Amino acid sequence: MTAELDRIGPDWAAITSELDEFGVATTGPLLSRKDCLELRSLYDRDDRFRSRIVMQRHGFGAGEYKYFANPLPPAIAKLRTTFYRQLAPLANEWNRRMGIDRRFPDSLEAFLAECHADGQQKPTPLLLRYRAGDYNCLHQDVYGKHLFPVQLVILLSDPGSEFDGGEFVLTEQRPRMQSRAEVVPLRMGHGALFAVNDRPKEGTRGDYRVKMRHGVSRLRSGERFTLGIIFHDAA
Repeated sequence: MTAELDRIGPDWAAITSELDEFGVATTGPLLSRKDCLELRSLYDRDDRFRSRIVMQRHGFGAGEYKYFANPLPPAIAKLRTTFYRQLAPLANEWNRRMGIDRRFPDSLEAFLAECHADGQQKPTPLLLRYRAGDYNCLHQDVYGKHLFPVQLVILLSDPGSEFDGGEFVLTEQRPRMQSRAEVVPLRMGHGALFAVNDRPKEGTRGDYRVKMRHGVSRLRSGERFTLGIIFHDAA
C-alpha cells in the first residue's frame, strides 16, 4: 500500500474540529490510484468476502456491496487501525458530552476484543459497487451493542471520468428543527470521516444530540466503487 497516512498528521486538529462541528470532515488523499485499482480488483474474488448484499432485496436502494472476510487486505487493516487510534479520544469526548458512560480503549485490537466477547465477531469493512441508476438510501451502520461513533469512506473511482452523479450525502436531524443535508465532494483515493448515528452539538443551554444518516445519490452514468471502513464488528 502506498498510502501516506502520516501526511494528515499536521492537519489532524483541523479535521477533528470540522468533524466535531459538522459531523463530517474530508481527509484529503489516503490511497494512490494504484491502491484504488488493486482494491477494486478484489470485488470479483468471492474468497476475499464473507457476504454479498444486493440492496434492492432489502429496500436499501439499488446496487450491491460485499463485506470483507478476515484477514482483511493489509491496506484496509492499516487504515482501520491507524484511524481508530486517532479517533478514539474524540469518540470518548462525544460520549462524555452526550452523557454516555461508554469509553473506548486506545487500540482497535482492544475494542474488537470487546466486540467479539459480546458476539460481534464479523468484520464490517466493505466494498460497494454502483452502476447507472443505483443509489444508497439514507441509513446508519449499526450492527449490535458496540458502536463506534465515526466511520471512514474512501472513493475508489474517478468522478467525472469513470462516473457521474453518485454524490456522498449526509443529513443531520436536530431536535424540533428541519433536517440539514450536506453533499461531500470526494476525489479518487480521498476519504471522509463522518458520524455514524448520534453526535453532540453545542447549544445555548449546553450540548444536545443530533442524529446523522448517510447515503449516496443516484448514479447517472458509469461505475463507482467505494471502500467503507466501520470500526465495530457485527453480530
